[in-house]
Amino acid sequence: MKDFKKLNVWQKSMELVTSVYKISRDFPIEEKYGLTSQITRSAVSIPSNIAEGSSRFSERDYFRFLEIALGSVFEFETQLMIANNLEFSNEKVFLELLEQTKRIQKMISGLMSKLKRS
Repeated sequence: MKDFKKLNVWQKSMELVTSVYKISRDFPIEEKYGLTSQITRSAVSIPSNIAEGSSRFSERDYFRFLEIALGSVFEFETQLMIANNLEFSNEKVFLELLEQTKRIQKMISGLMSKLKRS
């Protein structure tokens, strides 16, 4: 079992979740059960799956949870782009979140590559 809280990728994804909750407060109220709910759930799924995977005793199980986390990052990226297309946030915030997202994608992919080599 690994201490997921020490993983840089988990820390960065927690920062992303915090940012998403802050910006989604400004989404239109009619999106509360739509895009707002979806984008926060996909963001929360990223560090959650990293944490859950780290509790697994087999590398294979851990890898599977990292795959799910990576899928959640891509899902989040899509929802972020939709929010940007609908002008729910300003361009600067969008670009910052997009950069965080790309960084997390690379970090998870790197961790998965490391697991494959072991």
